Amino acid sequence: MEGVSVEDQVLNLIRSAKKPVSFEEISNRLGLDKKGRKVLKKVLKVLRKAGKIGVEKGKYVIAQEEIVTGKVIPYPAGFGFLEIGEGKKDVYIPPFEMARLFGGDVVRAKIVEYKGKKEIRVLRVLKRGKKEIVCKIQKKKKTCLGLPTDENQHQTIILDGDKCESLKDGVLVVVEIKRFPTKDHPAFGKIKEVLGHPEEKNLIIDILIRKYNLPVSYPDDVLKEAKGIKLDPEEPKRRKDLRGQLCFTIDPEKARDFDDAVAIEKTSEGYRLWVHIADVSYFVKENSPIDKEAFKRGFTFYLPDRALHMLPERLSADLCSLKPNEDRLAFTCEMLFDEGGRLLNYDIYESVIRSKARLTYGEALRLIVGDPALEAKYGELVSSLRIMEDLYRVLAKVRWEKGSIDFDLPEAELVVDEYGEPVAVMQYERHVAHRIIEQFMVSANETVAMHLENAGYPCLYRVHEKPDPTKVENLLEILAGLGYRVKKPSLSPKFFQKIIEDFEGRPEENLVRFLTLRAMKRAHYSPHNVGHFGLASEHYTHFTSPIRRYPDLIVHRLLKKAIRGEDIDYEKTLAYLEMAGMHLSQQERLAEEVEREAIDRLKARFMKSHVGEEFDGIITGVVSFGFFVEIQEYLSEGIVNISTLKEDQYVYDEPAHRLVGVSTGKVFRLGDRVRVKVVAVDEERGRLELMLV
Repeated sequence: MEGVSVEDQVLNLIRSAKKPVSFEEISNRLGLDKKGRKVLKKVLKVLRKAGKIGVEKGKYVIAQEEIVTGKVIPYPAGFGFLEIGEGKKDVYIPPFEMARLFGGDVVRAKIVEYKGKKEIRVLRVLKRGKKEIVCKIQKKKKTCLGLPTDENQHQTIILDGDKCESLKDGVLVVVEIKRFPTKDHPAFGKIKEVLGHPEEKNLIIDILIRKYNLPVSYPDDVLKEAKGIKLDPEEPKRRKDLRGQLCFTIDPEKARDFDDAVAIEKTSEGYRLWVHIADVSYFVKENSPIDKEAFKRGFTFYLPDRALHMLPERLSADLCSLKPNEDRLAFTCEMLFDEGGRLLNYDIYESVIRSKARLTYGEALRLIVGDPALEAKYGELVSSLRIMEDLYRVLAKVRWEKGSIDFDLPEAELVVDEYGEPVAVMQYERHVAHRIIEQFMVSANETVAMHLENAGYPCLYRVHEKPDPTKVENLLEILAGLGYRVKKPSLSPKFFQKIIEDFEGRPEENLVRFLTLRAMKRAHYSPHNVGHFGLASEHYTHFTSPIRRYPDLIVHRLLKKAIRGEDIDYEKTLAYLEMAGMHLSQQERLAEEVEREAIDRLKARFMKSHVGEEFDGIITGVVSFGFFVEIQEYLSEGIVNISTLKEDQYVYDEPAHRLVGVSTGKVFRLGDRVRVKVVAVDEERGRLELMLV
């Protein structure tokens, strides 16, 4: 077969065979000598790597091509994974393919088998995930390089040299990618913005904003529309007038937008509770510039030193915010409960209210327990607050009996100075005042979801499915290592509630809460009601925070249509809610990821001043190369590498989640209390390096 390459000859032979063929069969059929057999070995290796052939029981077959489309998830070490979605497992991307890819790129690729494992061969890049990236300047002779600071560290970008001359090594810049990398050439980019040197200025939040491409300003048409919004003076007249009612807001100290106000009265039947929610849908009209921008953002992003608001300030902090002593439009859910916490009746309507006070959670608590000085200022609120506490305890008991799971994990609160530098890390305190408001909001959300369902209208539900049985098995395996065994596992909320209760007061309590939460599925938004497992609720939605969450705004609009009895195109609305549910669930995950990463990085920066100091901690994870420890004083996590445990050689007992000393039998397991020293800080990854004391 003159003119046909050895590769093509081999492929044709394997393709024409009716069954898998061995190396010997291929060699004999091609009539190869000793030198030819060596070449054949190399050719077969190349064809396998290219995904053109596969191996079945030691024999060669033509590979069945599986073409997929997915998103690139890179790892700093140089490899990556392709996220295909649809419940399918991510597929490995080898370094030679990652050489021309960035995180977030959408690619079309084929799945091949190489050395017994599936991996990706890229056919085409469909969409680039990033056009701008934060880089660290590195100068090499006459070349200026940009080294990405995020998970794209496998890339090196050659920079246009003009702006580089005056910059020193280590300066952080925003690079606009002008030419993406190929297998033969690295990426080329231009410096768009100079952020500064991390040693001279805290740039953590600025970097994250650019890393996740978060919006820091509003388009001109949005600002113009916001400026022109006015309240029709006739509007309050057509609403239920509750301006004379004793209602008030309870929020965190730093809050600037107030979504909800509450009012209560004791009745002969039990309790009458009003939950007033800012009527954002009156001001934000569907498909207006403000509405489109709000949908795109989905949520307000709360960062330690700033908030990136979903709505322009004129709406979020002024027109919509339920400020004290100002008339405000509200959407009210009025509920009547009996003495046992059973919902007897409810009404949902548009209202106009006038909040009588703006309390912080701390002030509300002091008024409930008794504070003469504060009572002099807010005396008229004391009775309402104490009735609210009574109702909260009644409702909490009902919820507990249903099996509602209270994860109540400790949260770190970061205090930053005017330059964004972390100056303190403390545990955020949750007490009865928080729980009162949370409980009332849950009741309003349930009532609204139930109303829409009963009225036959679609709803954007907040759903939380049952956990995956495999994850539950893993959880029980870990808990067995802590000495906790159950005879009969169950997938009911009550079962998980009991696990948490059984660990209350024990050193491992917060760890067990975290592990139990990790075994759960993620709550999300969907028009298909499957209930809310964690809250043990049959119907649940988000109605109570429309200033900072777009899903609530959607629910307000649906609710108004239901109350007015408007006809809707059910199928069209359902299709919209499915699309919106997917987008908003993604945006919520993004908001959580950004907030977590910001806190982790700032905690690491704060801990730089504590290098060399010793702390008490608890083991929160055990892996083959060491164990993770949470420093309890600052809720900061770090790793003790196995190589630093010099007194013995340790082996990883994976099923029991522990390290065991070969000579001493000493064990390090989940939940163990240890004393550690901070030896180094990795600010970019938000992690501490620790050593056992």
